[in-house]
Amino acid sequence: MTHAPTLLPHHIEDDRVLVLERTFPATPERVFQAFTEAEHLKQWWGPRGWTLTRCDVDLRPGGRWHYCMKCEDQNQGEFYGMESWGLGVYDEISSPDRLRYTDYFSDAQGAVNEDMPATLVDLTFEAVPGGTRVVSRSTYSTPEGLKTVMDMGMLHGISETWDRLAEYLG
Repeated sequence: MTHAPTLLPHHIEDDRVLVLERTFPATPERVFQAFTEAEHLKQWWGPRGWTLTRCDVDLRPGGRWHYCMKCEDQNQGEFYGMESWGLGVYDEISSPDRLRYTDYFSDAQGAVNEDMPATLVDLTFEAVPGGTRVVSRSTYSTPEGLKTVMDMGMLHGISETWDRLAEYLG
C-alpha cells in the first residue's frame, strides 16, 4: 500500500532557508538517538521504498555520517535499484537538544559531489506535551541551491522520511 505523505509544515526564509517542523511521540532523548545512532537510522531514514544499505556514524564534532539509500520498491519505476549516497559532517552536538551538520551529496567513498548543493542542517529537539517537537532549519548557500533540491522532490522525500520516523517511534 502506498502512503501519500502529508507534506510537513514548512516555510522558506530569506530564499535560502527551509524550515520544517514536526512533533514526534517520544522523549527528546529517544528522538535524538533516532537521528544519531546507526541502528536507529537504518530503521527509518529515507522515503518509503528506500532502505539504508550503509550507515556509518562517527558522532562527534568533525565526525562523519556516511550513508547509502537504495530504492528497493519496484513500483517506483526508474528509481528502482538506484543508490543515493550522502555524507554528513557534524558541527555541533548537544544531546538531546541540538544537532548541527553539513549534509552533502557524495559517492560510495565519501567524496563530496561539488555539482550538488550542500545543506547546513540545524535540528532542535524540544520536549512538548505529547512528545518532542523537532525543528529543522536547512540553509543553502544560494537560493538556486534550495530550488535545486525542492525541484528534486526533497520536500516529499523528507515528509515520507519523517512519517517513517513517527511510525518507528510510535
